[in-house]
Amino acid sequence: MSTAAEGEQGQMVGEQGQMVGEQGQMVRPAMRKPVFVKVDQLKPGTNGHTLSVKVLESKTVLQKSRAASTQPRQSKISECIVGDETGTIIFTARNDQVDMMKVGATVTLRNAKIDMFKGSMRLAVDKWGRVEVTEPANFSVKDDNNLSLVEYELVNVAEE
Repeated sequence: MSTAAEGEQGQMVGEQGQMVGEQGQMVRPAMRKPVFVKVDQLKPGTNGHTLSVKVLESKTVLQKSRAASTQPRQSKISECIVGDETGTIIFTARNDQVDMMKVGATVTLRNAKIDMFKGSMRLAVDKWGRVEVTEPANFSVKDDNNLSLVEYELVNVAEE
């Protein structure tokens, strides 16, 4: 008998319970373990970051409701200063994320990306990411290193 057994509905199941295709290849890759990064490691134009940060400040910059089809939909955007022991950055919270970003809360940002706004970096989590409130972290935030205060300039490099 081979290492893969036949499961329900005639599908092949490997030793660890993963689905195996007809040629023996895995059908779905295993989930990657998140690699946590620190705020000072963030660079413009990057994405896929996982961070654990504290919320220092939260300020609503847009709140409007509009009638979309039958139920009214509300748009909320807040700019929150978040940070860890290496620095701080402005996080743009949208809709449901706004309620989670309470001052003093510790949150884990999964699959976060860096957006550029007026030449400076902003951290954001879109629909492919997740914001989770976690247990209070035991680090003190380094608030004299705000990466959103650094202004970047787009430079086009001419190829020869």
